[in-house]
Amino acid sequence: MPSDARILIVDDHEDTLYALESALAPLGYRLGRATSGDEALKQVLRGQVGLLLLDVRMPGVSGLDVVRYMRRLEQTQHIPVILLTGFGPDHELTSAAFALGVADLVMKPIDPWALRTKVRYLFDAHRRHLALEHEVRELRALVKGHGEEHGEGHGENQAAPTTPRPALPHPDARVPIQRGQGAHTEELEQDRT
Repeated sequence: MPSDARILIVDDHEDTLYALESALAPLGYRLGRATSGDEALKQVLRGQVGLLLLDVRMPGVSGLDVVRYMRRLEQTQHIPVILLTGFGPDHELTSAAFALGVADLVMKPIDPWALRTKVRYLFDAHRRHLALEHEVRELRALVKGHGEEHGEGHGENQAAPTTPRPALPHPDARVPIQRGQGAHTEELEQDRT
């Protein structure tokens, strides 16, 4: 995730958007806003969204529809989503949301401190995850490049290298012999006589 990634706040009510931006401002992250599910999807598909705060019930494309679409695309399927609802506990909504892999379902009115804590954790965890993925890709490219320098890795049907690699010792080969057992057995034999 680029360093300019932002948290996208999506709600169809301007006052809710303002309240959420005010609650998250102390974190210092870049914030974006959208007032519909369609607009949210467009921004997510453009990239640079590292977390989505998404109202469940909006006219047109609902929050759940946005998540369903995001989970079908490789580029967006791992973006953490916090769903927001003002309609109280709903078991169907809860099970549908968590089945889609949302990170959390938060009831309005929202506790700003709790929201900041969740957002900081999820956003930072997602950034670390993407940084590790990037590092793995770089290491794979490095290993592949190193193999090509030495004449390896030019296709799947390539013959095995001519010099065999030494076999690793069996893990049990390093276990020391337990000499104390034999001495203990001798003592038992002496006691029987």
